[in-house]
Amino acid sequence: MTEEQEHQLLLPLVEDENICLPLPINVVSRYWNIELPMAEAIESAKKYSEFNGSIIIEGIELAERHGLSCKIVHSSLIELKKIIDAGIPPIVILPGIPEITQHASVITGYNEEEKTILHYIQKGNQEGEQQEGAIPQDVFDREWSEEGRLLIIMAPSDTLSGIVPENNSQDKSNRLCFNSEKLNILKNTNEAIIALKQAIELDSNNSTALHLYASMLNQQNSLDCVSFYERSLKINNKSYLTFNGLGNFYLKTNQFEKAENSYSKAIEINPKRSAKIYKNRAYLLEKQNKNSDAKEDLKSYLKYFPKAPDRGIIEQAIREI
Repeated sequence: MTEEQEHQLLLPLVEDENICLPLPINVVSRYWNIELPMAEAIESAKKYSEFNGSIIIEGIELAERHGLSCKIVHSSLIELKKIIDAGIPPIVILPGIPEITQHASVITGYNEEEKTILHYIQKGNQEGEQQEGAIPQDVFDREWSEEGRLLIIMAPSDTLSGIVPENNSQDKSNRLCFNSEKLNILKNTNEAIIALKQAIELDSNNSTALHLYASMLNQQNSLDCVSFYERSLKINNKSYLTFNGLGNFYLKTNQFEKAENSYSKAIEINPKRSAKIYKNRAYLLEKQNKNSDAKEDLKSYLKYFPKAPDRGIIEQAIREI
């Protein structure tokens, strides 16, 4: 057996998914020979009729109702590899594309010699076997760090009981974060805020909880959001979403210099996934009569978001600036 083979897990080829049964949850459940009932997921999804995306906590809770256990922690590359070597396919949270803020991905293995991380691909080869997508390890870790290296470990309880993550105590706090996002989607704002307060009480250094709580305060136009964004950044200064949140608050309160600084830091961290941030920065640059820079930002917005619904309006703005 080669070193490469030793670090790969064979996962089933799965195509079925639903708002309440995201593909990564279904793939890992099938890996453990547990077939989650799609009918149950479809029934749960009815209350999210206006939402376009996946609700990971619904999938986790569905898996737990049918025999699997789960831990949600902030992790590390070293721990990720240990979990793979223990025969458990981990799920990671990574930055999304312009239409999607974040996405979950199943990691199927790693190649120590080539320094790559292997992702599950929703496509089989000609023989019908599941394929992996190799990503350079440093690229993966950089992008994973933007989401605080969030890791979902899902396995039968007897298997999971033998795994003690580095940040095992964070599970309850992180679960409240995931639950708060569900509550926010359902427009249960007060309950979402309560969940995040509890998450911070359980773990005051949970960068995810601090960021989400700051975002809720930002929605309410509360100045208090700034201190929570800043606390989050002290723990994870690679979060482009947190810098973006700060920029949004400063923009709507007409603090243009601070907004530009925050947006610029977000773009520096992740330029390819900062399409909408370019558009926001272009707006404030134009407000400051920095028309040439504003035009370049609008061009970058369209470059990284070619299917932008407002493409025609933006193209006209570029011509007129």
